[in-house]
Amino acid sequence: MNQFPMFWLKGFGVCITLIGFLTVPSWLTLPYFLHLFILALIWTILAQGQNLIQGFVGYVSIAQAGFMGVGAYFSTLVSVTLGWPVWCSIGLTPLFTGLISVLVGYPSLRVKGHYFAIVTLAYNMVIFTILMTWKSLTGGEAGIPNVPRPVAIDWFGIAINFEGRSNPNYYFLVLGLAALATALCWMILHSRVGRTLLAIRQNEPLAESVGIQVWRYKLFAFVLSASFAGLAGALYAHYIGFLNPDPFGVDQSLNAILAVILGGSGTLAGPVVGSFAVVLLPEYLRIAESYRLITYGFILVVATIFLPRGLVPMLGAAVGVALRRLGVVRHG
Repeated sequence: MNQFPMFWLKGFGVCITLIGFLTVPSWLTLPYFLHLFILALIWTILAQGQNLIQGFVGYVSIAQAGFMGVGAYFSTLVSVTLGWPVWCSIGLTPLFTGLISVLVGYPSLRVKGHYFAIVTLAYNMVIFTILMTWKSLTGGEAGIPNVPRPVAIDWFGIAINFEGRSNPNYYFLVLGLAALATALCWMILHSRVGRTLLAIRQNEPLAESVGIQVWRYKLFAFVLSASFAGLAGALYAHYIGFLNPDPFGVDQSLNAILAVILGGSGTLAGPVVGSFAVVLLPEYLRIAESYRLITYGFILVVATIFLPRGLVPMLGAAVGVALRRLGVVRHG
């Protein structure tokens, strides 16, 4: 029997997955489920950013939803108050969020371990409090209505509009950006920078002892992580069409951490799987409304205890063992 290198099968799996995502609007006929898929893809961008600092570097940040809120409000205010085009505001959002993260990340990354998590938790709480109380700017709890959506694009005489929820065009927009975020993470992981980040995760004192300026690499991962969160926030705001601070509290930052852990920390596919689980699982549990949150919490606790490496590494290892026993694949 012919044997194939494992990386060929991985490439084949990636192609099948991409084809599946590209065909979703054609077979997912219920608008509400397409809406959930759009939210899950936005969460994928958020979780890929969380994975950069948590999975690659080993530092748990509890500020991801806060940076998502910064991006959402920046893009909304720039487009609503200043009248800038939505495409321009979305494009500038990662840069603005990255700048803010430099200001807060430089002092924060001087501390390590649980202290870093506590500092980022405080940042998230501060951001959420500002969004709630600065009513003249953010609208407070009442929020900002009528957030504009991206204007239509003329593609060889065909108008591609992004109006309304469950819009297939918006699905393809967030799918493309989620794929781009994942591809960027793949490039970083397989670069010298990525190997350095992994070295810091494995043994930070040893990395410092060989002359690596650890704080620079940690700051790079933190800033890029926040930029991903800001982009996700902008996409969320212009998709939903209404913005208030509720989605940007500490609980959502914990969900981002959970998405990475559940899918597989330090993997590329893990944040994708974890994001869909975090978005879709509570919806499927609505059939037991009275016990939905209890059941959801129980499932997540069990999964975290019995699947410490996450779903993707476990499934990958199981499939690899099965294929090697069948003689289908070989290492390499």
